[in-house]
Amino acid sequence: MLLKRISAALVAAVQLCHGMVSYSGEKVVRFWVDADGLEVERRELLSSVLNCSSCSIWTVNSKFMDVHVGNSEDLTAMDSLTSIMHEVIVEDLDSAIRGTFPVADDDLELWETVHASGSQQNFQVGGPDSKLQVFHALSGFFFKEFRDLRTLNIWFALLKETFPQLVEIEEYGETPEGNKLQALHLAAHNQELNPERKTVMSLEGSMQGSRSAYLQLALSRHSCLPNYDTPTGKRETQYLNSLDFIFVPVFNPDGYNYTWTSDRLWRKNRQETYLSSCRGIDIDRSFGYEWSSSDDFPCNENYAGEVPFEAVEARLWSEYLYHVKRDYKIYGFLDLHSYSQEILYPYAYSCESVPRDLENLMELSFGLSKAIRAVSGKHYDVLPACKDRGSDLTPGLGSGSALDFMYHNRAHWAFQIKLRDTGNHGFLLPPKYIEPVGREAYGAFKYFCDFILDPEN
Repeated sequence: MLLKRISAALVAAVQLCHGMVSYSGEKVVRFWVDADGLEVERRELLSSVLNCSSCSIWTVNSKFMDVHVGNSEDLTAMDSLTSIMHEVIVEDLDSAIRGTFPVADDDLELWETVHASGSQQNFQVGGPDSKLQVFHALSGFFFKEFRDLRTLNIWFALLKETFPQLVEIEEYGETPEGNKLQALHLAAHNQELNPERKTVMSLEGSMQGSRSAYLQLALSRHSCLPNYDTPTGKRETQYLNSLDFIFVPVFNPDGYNYTWTSDRLWRKNRQETYLSSCRGIDIDRSFGYEWSSSDDFPCNENYAGEVPFEAVEARLWSEYLYHVKRDYKIYGFLDLHSYSQEILYPYAYSCESVPRDLENLMELSFGLSKAIRAVSGKHYDVLPACKDRGSDLTPGLGSGSALDFMYHNRAHWAFQIKLRDTGNHGFLLPPKYIEPVGREAYGAFKYFCDFILDPEN
């Protein structure tokens, strides 16, 4: 039954890109802000972008600021307003967006191959060996492309069916549009090796709609599940015996679904606001620690709501933490986002506040970066989250983040990892990078687990 559901979902997914919001001719401009003596210019540039009606910030960090510019007049105005060196990195957003949707013929041809292979080898619902064979066969092409929400949910069910002793799907609420909020709980439930329920939690950056949920899923292919209790999986077996893992691959299902049906670059959730024509709250500005209403207009992408935890997804996550998981000791928290290739440590809301264990956070941050470099050779910068969010330039821009909330309230150590790339793709990373970025994420994940299990080593 699951195989048929996946087949139907793949057919439906390739039809979703029709009727989307058009970004034809719109561009993304990169401003290089890493030169010495540019602090005043950086502040002026940030102010100009925030006041530009057709502009939105894709990312801002210590090296560059990427800005989506919607019309040529605003682009010309920015050229005249700033002396900061800049270049166009995405010439036509529509063309880049089209490259992120599944290719119908490729998907269906691969599906037919896998389906035929499964029939020949008698992949029946039943024995664990046959289920594992199906899992490996399907994962070979599942991670070739981005997947829509319906297909992702089917994949979660396949994980549960393939690894029933290790995977639980926990529902902790419902979104304003009726989608289920789900957490994947991975554990071997070994009371002897994990009596205090040491836990690692990870949220996928899809709390901001268009940020791709597939990266979290790549962990399931390369990680603990297929290798548990195997001769070559001693490390993974130790992880699942000694730690619980709670992954939320799609933190913002409404927003994520909307990027497939209507607007590929949508970043907020989809709940109603006091302005009926402007839906959505930026979930990663809605958490209750050091929250502030940094943008009071609901139509803007950074709208934080009128009160803390107004975003339904943030409120239900907090309730899940403090009620359902109140007895779990959360040692680690990873918040995966795209893009910029950075390891960010608390705090996001202020560069003046010093974390309680800065030395450990710095050691872990550089360790995570080194672990990724060992996998792929890619360099990930280490810096405080406040500099990435722009709090060092404009107070309030980093308020209400999941990173700060988790670090201050529940997690011993917390980080945000901004994955690839630093080139000209931005949020629209091509599908060919799914596997390599998944391997990088898993390299960081393993280092984090090793540190938690033996911090003195």
